[in-house]
Amino acid sequence: MTMTMKPEPATGTPIANSLTAGRLPAPVPWIILGTAIAVSFAVFGVMALAAGTGLNWGGALLVGAILYIPSIWLFSMLVEGRRRAMDRLVTALVTGAFVIAMIPLVSLTITVITFGLNRFDLDFFSMSMRNVTGEGGGALHAIVGTLLMTGTAALISIPIGLMTSIYLVEYGRGRLARGITFLVDVMTGIPSIVAGLFAYALFAIFWGPGTRTGIAGAVALSVLMIPVVVRSSEEMLRLVPNELREAAYALGVPKWLTIVKVVLPTSIAGITTGIMISIARVIGETAPLLIAAGFTASMNYNLFDGRMSSLPVFVYTQYANQGNPAEAYLDRAWAAALTLILIVMLLNLIARVVAKAFAPKFGR
Repeated sequence: MTMTMKPEPATGTPIANSLTAGRLPAPVPWIILGTAIAVSFAVFGVMALAAGTGLNWGGALLVGAILYIPSIWLFSMLVEGRRRAMDRLVTALVTGAFVIAMIPLVSLTITVITFGLNRFDLDFFSMSMRNVTGEGGGALHAIVGTLLMTGTAALISIPIGLMTSIYLVEYGRGRLARGITFLVDVMTGIPSIVAGLFAYALFAIFWGPGTRTGIAGAVALSVLMIPVVVRSSEEMLRLVPNELREAAYALGVPKWLTIVKVVLPTSIAGITTGIMISIARVIGETAPLLIAAGFTASMNYNLFDGRMSSLPVFVYTQYANQGNPAEAYLDRAWAAALTLILIVMLLNLIARVVAKAFAPKFGR
């Protein structure tokens, strides 16, 4: 039997391959970035000296980053070829977009922490604003109101939203399901102030005009929460493989028990995340609570009697109605904003723990 041997390439002859062509050393992109920023700072420094003004640090960094993008593409094109040059160009653009998106978030966080710590003391969390016109006082009444109204809104929205999503995924067919989906999409785009007006008008029918209560604020928040819960839960339920449902049906498990024991535990992590997103969506709303729940400087634990304050409305009123000294009002506003951020962060941490605890365990 004759075997045909593939001839080996001549020794020392390079194999041309665009995927394994020359590559820039690892430090080169950082060197290019540093050089671009240095050039930008030099130009901005000369301009600042000529104009007699201070150096624009933000502008210099931004221009340096912009100079880096064509520079890395050009160097990569010369050394690595067109394919890798395009990869580095897209990587630089995506990284730049991420950094730009993070700048306002980091700036906001630093600003809120810096100014909020001025009044982040025991009095702020143990006192209300009753009979306080200048320095002192606290936001205990607003914290209690926020927790009560947001918690009540969650109790209203989560069952309705979750059951609606279960119906749409597991049972809904035909015109009714399409109609519900359309209405949910419409509710998603409702302005928050419209939800507040709806809740105010609803309770004004039964208790008369001018009625502002905590339960009205909770209903306004639930109108905003329900579509978010429905949409997020629906997407999570659709991600559950049909094979899991069919395996349960093959064992004779009823459909309702399959949903409870198989579908919901499998998607509980995503559903919990969607619920927390909906809570974070409404906990900082000001307009609907200002209309439906109003504002008060005193403690109120009764959702069905009297006006009830909240942290967003407290921040608004402290900033909009500054007294003497103005710094005291601004400090309370910043401290309330920091408290609101911490509450949202705490709720997200709790949601992660709950999702991890109730998520299905995949083991042998």
